[in-house]
Amino acid sequence: MDSRLEAFVAECDCLARTHAGAGEYVARAAPRMLDLAAMGLDLLSPEQRRDDPRSYARNALHLGSQRGVSLFALVWRPGQWTPIHDHGTWGVVGVLEGVLEERSFVPRSYEVDDADAIELLPGGISLLSPGSVSTFVPNPDHIHMTGVPEDRETAVSLHVYGRLMNSYHFYDRDAGTRRLVAVEHFES
Repeated sequence: MDSRLEAFVAECDCLARTHAGAGEYVARAAPRMLDLAAMGLDLLSPEQRRDDPRSYARNALHLGSQRGVSLFALVWRPGQWTPIHDHGTWGVVGVLEGVLEERSFVPRSYEVDDADAIELLPGGISLLSPGSVSTFVPNPDHIHMTGVPEDRETAVSLHVYGRLMNSYHFYDRDAGTRRLVAVEHFES
């Protein structure tokens, strides 16, 4: 891994051990991610930029413990999207190449008796161009889908999360449900 990415991971891991709040994590990590995003694809080896014709590619750069941070380089071909999901933690995203689109969703009610039954309404949309940084904190969940529409070029982004990112909650809007799903990644 590039020494600049190693230093970023070390700083984020150190911050995670302070037990600060999610807002403080993203406030401290975002300016560092901005510096990294400005460097573009030079941060990543060809192996760390692997794509997948079937789905967006999650290239694991650092897999932290449940209390540490995880860092991924994601590669998005045109037409590739995540399912609607949340992370259950804070995160900071920096775009290295292309334009990444994030579509947010808002629960109709945060007072749901059964957390697995949920109605989602469309929220805002963010368009993140090269050098852009976005952050999120659980509120209680940051529910969104991310990807690249068919008519745009491939995008590459860096994502740091406040835990081992080996699972997410995936949401099915039609069924009004969410479920915890294990997710795969490429080892870098």
